[in-house]
Amino acid sequence: MIKRYFISLSYNGKNYCGWQIQPNAISVQQTLQEAMSILIRQEIAIVGAGRTDSGVHAREMIAHFDWDENDFDGNDLCMKLNRFLPKDISIRSIKEVTTDTHARFSAISRTYSYCITQIKDPFLHDLKYRISFDPDIKMMNHLCTILEETDDFTSFSKLHTDVKTNICDVKHAQWERSGYDFIFTIQADRFLRNMVRSIVGTLLQAGRGRLNEVDFRQIIDAKNRSAAGESAPAHALFLEKVEYPQDIWV
Repeated sequence: MIKRYFISLSYNGKNYCGWQIQPNAISVQQTLQEAMSILIRQEIAIVGAGRTDSGVHAREMIAHFDWDENDFDGNDLCMKLNRFLPKDISIRSIKEVTTDTHARFSAISRTYSYCITQIKDPFLHDLKYRISFDPDIKMMNHLCTILEETDDFTSFSKLHTDVKTNICDVKHAQWERSGYDFIFTIQADRFLRNMVRSIVGTLLQAGRGRLNEVDFRQIIDAKNRSAAGESAPAHALFLEKVEYPQDIWV
């Protein structure tokens, strides 16, 4: 009988073109699929909870695969994969779920974080976006409350994507300061291509005093990507968590 399993994994996206398989570049999905297929000696298709762009990281990505092996030890396969995969991909767990559960469509929320720093750190420069000004975090957080009231995020979406709607439900958006670091956390039911990075870039314009609440509302109402600010760099963005209903686990 075919069963479905969830893989929880983490990865550093620096060396990958993103999660999704691309024709002329190495992706996390491709790397994981090839490793799985070799280990279990069977072609396996792996479906992720969503796409992450080139260079974006994940502390928790969820993916599913189907397998008809009855005598299956998830912990054993997890250890074998971690020995086989490159150092920048780590498998956290493999657990059975109900057969109608889908890694992408069954998810009820996703959480991303973006890290900005004011200091030069030779050890973390690949994971944080360095800025040279002191952002107005009070203003940026005020604008975050507007994001929570917004439903149409066309102005923050990459153009010419294949989605049917740009409607998203942002449940939480907030900046927090920790020393010289500024951490932006945003949770929503779904995200559009490039959405978080374009929001961060636009909020940083407000943090520099270059736009206010009226400007921000006009950007949203414009439903035009060119109205918003430039996207923040990919290397400081992390997919933090994907959440599902509790009744999916077997």
